[in-house]
Amino acid sequence: MASERPMEDAEEFGEGEEEAYIDQNEVYAEVEVDGDHPMDEEDDGEQMEASGADGIEGDVVYEDTSIQHFPTHQKSVFCVTTHPTAPLAASGGEDDLGYIWDITTGEQIVRLTGHTDSVTCVAFSSDGELLSTGGMDGKVRVWRRVGKEDWKTWEFLTELQGPDEAMWLRWHPKGHVLLAGANDTTVWMWQLPSGNTMQVFVGHTGPVQCGEFTPDGKRIVTADADGTLCYWDPRSSSPVFKLTSSDARFDLGGITSVGINFTSTIAVVGGIDGGVRVVSLSKGDIVGALAAHSEGESIEAVVFVDLTGTGAGTDIVVTGATDGKICIWDLATMRLRASVNHEDAVVCLLAHPPPQSHLIVSASADKTLRTWDARTGTLVRSHKGHHGPVLACALGLDGKVLVSAGDDGVCLVFATE
Repeated sequence: MASERPMEDAEEFGEGEEEAYIDQNEVYAEVEVDGDHPMDEEDDGEQMEASGADGIEGDVVYEDTSIQHFPTHQKSVFCVTTHPTAPLAASGGEDDLGYIWDITTGEQIVRLTGHTDSVTCVAFSSDGELLSTGGMDGKVRVWRRVGKEDWKTWEFLTELQGPDEAMWLRWHPKGHVLLAGANDTTVWMWQLPSGNTMQVFVGHTGPVQCGEFTPDGKRIVTADADGTLCYWDPRSSSPVFKLTSSDARFDLGGITSVGINFTSTIAVVGGIDGGVRVVSLSKGDIVGALAAHSEGESIEAVVFVDLTGTGAGTDIVVTGATDGKICIWDLATMRLRASVNHEDAVVCLLAHPPPQSHLIVSASADKTLRTWDARTGTLVRSHKGHHGPVLACALGLDGKVLVSAGDDGVCLVFATE
């Protein structure tokens, strides 16, 4: 672990824009740095290297369409993310470790230590200079790139204090500000590289299971296991508005996923009971309900799709659930455009960037990932190679590769073109 050294203040993000909502000097408090049951360990004999060739295990033949693999975790890999520009991925798993690794070679670049329980979330900053990891041990740790010559030298920066357990991590789309939802009902926001706490958001009554910065960076949407959605101005610790399950129209049995449209005006939230609600962020009210998933099946993923390829976005949103169904919705009419299926729970959905922004990727507990055309619901390609449920996925290199994390302890890389 590299020794810490004096940090320069980060530039105030939003600088030069008409509305910059966070002043880096508006710090809530200074962080003082102090120096769930794991899954059963898989039998090593069940873990097979994926190298682009089919594998045979017992009487079962596994088709493998991957072009690269990263088998170092050995236990379940819970999370994976890709660098915004470099050929790097970061993953975290049940082995209490995170790794930065090369997508093109499968080479380990950095071993991310310091956690004492499973690493469940990883995220690169929008410029790729910082990486954060969060674990079941309650630690949020941050690494930074060293030098400007390449992307292969990283050092430990700081450990952030606050959450009892980080459920998810999100970087601001334009700066070094990190957001985390906690199991203890709070949401934390820090400024990096100083590690100062900028805000603690209080208003939830259950574990904060999902959350996002709005794409314009000016607001935050979070939701919890008790079914409460909060809309925040980052400068205030109290929500601009909140919707709760006490309103029968918004009773989802607990919220499990959220997506925000490209213009930062609409949020779509999915619930543990299979319900989906459309919320106007400008009005602070429910404007629609979407019903097609099986009752009692949790909505695990929500993603908006830009069918125009212009970056302006459309009214198309996609939901995936534990019923194995993927639903493509038109919010202009609040109607279902198409639905497609996996053979088991859908755990992750991704939208391709332009020029292939009409494509979406799904990952499933049925051990596969699939690419679909969101315009028609047509299956474009299946991505195979995992020997267990796929737990997470990410697109890298401007959508040219798909990276997955599996319960089989392996990360795989697939070509998307």
